[in-house]
Amino acid sequence: MRLQISDLQLELTQGDIAAQKDIEAVVNAANAELKIGGGVAGAIHRKAGSELEKACRPLAPIEPGEAVITEAFNLPNQYVIHTLGPVYGRDKPEAALLEKCYQNSLKLAEEYQIKSIAFPAISTGAFGYPIEKAAAVSLETIKITAEELENIKIIRFVLYSSSDFRVYKEQAQKIFID
Repeated sequence: MRLQISDLQLELTQGDIAAQKDIEAVVNAANAELKIGGGVAGAIHRKAGSELEKACRPLAPIEPGEAVITEAFNLPNQYVIHTLGPVYGRDKPEAALLEKCYQNSLKLAEEYQIKSIAFPAISTGAFGYPIEKAAAVSLETIKITAEELENIKIIRFVLYSSSDFRVYKEQAQKIFID
């Protein structure tokens, strides 16, 4: 699914965040220590190689909503932006912290003059954020932020499962089309 929002192309796709060859920066749904983990963090770290964890060490720990950037090493991208999403039910206020993940990631991308960025569904795996709520927060944040972006031309959401992709597609239609 592709939508044009002012000068920005918003894409939704089902796939592997660590295999986005045509994207400059991928976003890692990181843990506080920026170490290899499960889900998105595991996939990105495994594909990037051990250099990524070494590059992350001096940047850790990070707090929910924060974002930091490293090179991408063996990934097909130039950069990895690492952000720590909120643990649903524990880190409050969840929606504001999740919004900060997207805002701070986009801010870093703008600072580094990145033209294309791919996001996973941050916090929806082990951190337990309900996918419908997470999709609404992330897409609303893009809608609000789109006009301020000068360098970024493509924002892609890479959803691992078909059910997550379906939820994001439904939310995008509500937010951008209806």
